[in-house]
Amino acid sequence: MARTVGIGLQSFEVIRENDCFYVDKTKFIKEWWENKDSVTLIARPRRFGKTLTMSMTEQFFSIKYVGRRDLFQGLSIWEDEKYRELQGTYPVINLSFAGVKEKDYRGAKRSINQIIEDLYNKNIFLLDGELLTENEKNYFQSVTSHMEDTTATWAIHKMSDFLSRYYNKKVIILLDEYDTPMQEAYVNGYWEELVSFTRSLFNTTFKTNPYLERAIMTGITRVSRESIFSDLNNLKAVTTTSDEYADCFGFTEAEVFAALDEYEMSDKKLEVKRWYDGFTFGTHTDIYNPWSIINYLDTGKLGAYWANSSSNSLVGKLIREGGADIKQEFEDLISGQSIITPIDEQIAYGELDGNEEGIWSLLLASGYLKVLNYEEDPESIDAPDYELALTNREVRRMFCIMVRDWFRKSRREYNEFIKALLSNDLKAMNYYMNKVALTTFSSFDVGNKPSEITEPERFYHGFVLGLLVELADRYTVTSNRESGFGRYDVMLEPKQGDDGIILEFKVQDPEDEKELSDTVKAALQQIEEKNYDVVLVSKGVPKERIRKYGFAFCGKKVLIG
Repeated sequence: MARTVGIGLQSFEVIRENDCFYVDKTKFIKEWWENKDSVTLIARPRRFGKTLTMSMTEQFFSIKYVGRRDLFQGLSIWEDEKYRELQGTYPVINLSFAGVKEKDYRGAKRSINQIIEDLYNKNIFLLDGELLTENEKNYFQSVTSHMEDTTATWAIHKMSDFLSRYYNKKVIILLDEYDTPMQEAYVNGYWEELVSFTRSLFNTTFKTNPYLERAIMTGITRVSRESIFSDLNNLKAVTTTSDEYADCFGFTEAEVFAALDEYEMSDKKLEVKRWYDGFTFGTHTDIYNPWSIINYLDTGKLGAYWANSSSNSLVGKLIREGGADIKQEFEDLISGQSIITPIDEQIAYGELDGNEEGIWSLLLASGYLKVLNYEEDPESIDAPDYELALTNREVRRMFCIMVRDWFRKSRREYNEFIKALLSNDLKAMNYYMNKVALTTFSSFDVGNKPSEITEPERFYHGFVLGLLVELADRYTVTSNRESGFGRYDVMLEPKQGDDGIILEFKVQDPEDEKELSDTVKAALQQIEEKNYDVVLVSKGVPKERIRKYGFAFCGKKVLIG
């Protein structure tokens, strides 16, 4: 009989005690312990079993779980007598920053302080007896959600000291989702304040801590060394391109197919592979995200479970507000092609705005992109070039929905514009395009910067992505590609019997073009002079079936001819 599928269970103890579906990942414990790294930072996408792994690791090592052999019997770690003797022999501090999602620094700091206060409350027994001095007891009681920064930054270090003395053994520290506050700080504009506090906290906890046996930190990204790890030269960073622990997070294909067999879904293996395969860690390919697989086992229905388990707000913001190059490469990704770009896995959140390399690095770390290939020149000081593609069908669907959401405020008008374009209704195209531009133009700008008359590029490329998503069944949509004697703005190549369409965008130059109609004429003249229709003709589209439009912009006003 198949085991019960428990959705959202993150406690190893609960899963094992209730015989819920579980894929044995206890080999991680052995691999980590034998690597002997002082502080290990493991970056994996969200919903990839990081929290469950931390729970498993705590319950294996923690003195509070001494004698709980029942949790590990039958699993790979229990086959080794050395590890059977190791279970339940260390004091463990297990913390999570997953819930630190505040809108300002004061809230984030108080939230972190509350987590530390909870740690102290769980170990209140240390106040009994003579283990602590009166000054230490006073310090212990000063650890609250409203404590001073200095008290907070030393609190985990101090607790390590107290527990180490009580148990006469150094402590293991586990910190889950360490970078969640970092992402929130970037999105909400208090990055610099939080970095200063976090750097001090991590330094006292992981660097200048003689009571530390070993530590694990998990997160989605490897935040740049310069930001918060500048003092941690004892840190072993494991990212999505590392081979260490490659099959310890996420499910391998063999594990997925075994699960489908257990739940009598053996005939669904190919469609599950089409939807959910594609993650790559180091040289290990064919990794599946556990969240989608578990939900599929539960419902038996294909869906974007992993992709829709988060707001994806940061990803959407970076692409929507990104420049022309970012959007154009994103067009290629949505179209099923790959891009080639340098990758620096140390994410500098404070420098993400306009940083194309940083954005693709973040998308790779977050699981939205996969590595197809990379080339590293040992003689070069530059980061290696990576060939990247969207991870799988589930991710592509998520991004298509995200692009549609960019036009949510003008959804009806945008749909009507598409209909008018397809039916060559110029009057309706003008009416609805002006409505769309008025509503959405500024949403493609970076921060609060107003749209400049001379640069509607961000809107234009966002608009192109919208066309690509909405017309994917009928057209191949490309932008800024060479054809004839220049580079056209937008081309819609029909997949069957539709007309070919060329769009040229121009911003009004008041010195040469007194009216917007003059700008439209200039755009149409450019299409003819540069022979942009050569590509369509070469692909069999008759010249008389090629429609050409000039789009003239003046601020948020548009004229199409």
